[in-house]
Amino acid sequence: MSRLRRPRRRHIVSAVKWGALGTLAVQTAAVATVTAIDAMRKRRSPQSGNFPHLPPQETVVGPNEMTVYTYGRDLYDAMLEDIRSATDHIYFECFIVKADETGFEFRDALIDAARRGVETYAIFDTWGNFNQDPRFRHLPKMRNLHTLQFPLVRTGIFTGRARDKGRDHRKILAIDGKVGYVGGYNIGTLYAHHWRDTHVRIEGPAAWELEGSFADMWNDFRRREHPTLPDNGTHLWDKTVKATVNTPALNDYPIGSLYLDAINRSSRRAWITMGYFIPDEHMLTALRHAARRGVDVRVLIPEYSNHIVGDWVGRPHYDQLLSAGVRIFLFEDAMVHAKTMVVDGKWSTVGTANIDRLSLRGNFEINIEVYDDDFARAMERIFQVDLDNSHELTRAAWDARGRSNRVIERILRPLGPLL
Repeated sequence: MSRLRRPRRRHIVSAVKWGALGTLAVQTAAVATVTAIDAMRKRRSPQSGNFPHLPPQETVVGPNEMTVYTYGRDLYDAMLEDIRSATDHIYFECFIVKADETGFEFRDALIDAARRGVETYAIFDTWGNFNQDPRFRHLPKMRNLHTLQFPLVRTGIFTGRARDKGRDHRKILAIDGKVGYVGGYNIGTLYAHHWRDTHVRIEGPAAWELEGSFADMWNDFRRREHPTLPDNGTHLWDKTVKATVNTPALNDYPIGSLYLDAINRSSRRAWITMGYFIPDEHMLTALRHAARRGVDVRVLIPEYSNHIVGDWVGRPHYDQLLSAGVRIFLFEDAMVHAKTMVVDGKWSTVGTANIDRLSLRGNFEINIEVYDDDFARAMERIFQVDLDNSHELTRAAWDARGRSNRVIERILRPLGPLL
């Protein structure tokens, strides 16, 4: 009687290797396909970049005056005015600063502040600005001007060392310990006029939340020639306005828990706006459960984002969400890049963290959370305006998509943990 031979180890290794290579080839082809189709769409029907928006929304939250901006030029004008009015110090941190007319406005304003004696500190993420002229982000050497270039290559992806992982995706401006800005806006002319994003200005004691976060980042990654920033703590404990930060260097990622906690607590409505939306299983579960218990869960995302592959990787999750009663809205004619949530007309967050792996488990991020009815009402007004520029992805429309779309979604779904 002949015996069945067990497959040799080299045969198993070979099969796994060729299977992995085959999968990679298919995924590469799918990425090339959706990228080419999107390029043709842009040529045939380019987005206008125009969208309705409200003027800056001003509210008072405890001892703080807070303003929500949803149009880039309005925001930049306010930021530049505060930079030009600074008398003691400026902390500026941004993922992308374009080397264009708008970028030079900020560059010149920071240099001018240093010339008049204001201690000026700037952090630029080298990866985020890799496609810009490198001379732009290398500011002149001056007594009061200090620049930190967050490194291009993060070696932790090869070594596993936590301190060496993550990109600096944050956008912070803090001035004189009195004023702070945070949100999704990068700096550039495109963003000034044609991207829909959300940023918050804080004037009052809560500006410390942003100043302290910048100081921590600077002190953790400064070079020996850089001065150390003071860590002053806060003299006011106020639960109504609080910053939450993701810090890969400490393997600390609380923003995902912040989102989950708000969704799990919701009883009436949870309205979410995200530039990039690739939820993991925990987020999917929270959203589904909220919708099934009667919460009005709405997710507003771009119809077409500037990272089309990410759009396709996120699409396979729509089926579960729609089946549970989550409503999905697609923003038209412009890129919506905001990262916001407003829950039950009481709690809101604005920040830099998307609902995807890169933001929630990869990058340095910061969100401000606000527990205040008036601020929440302002956020809901903004959401309603955005809905007027969106169309709902209905169950019927989703089910009617073609077979080729379904195949591409299935092929690209495994890329979710990378994005």
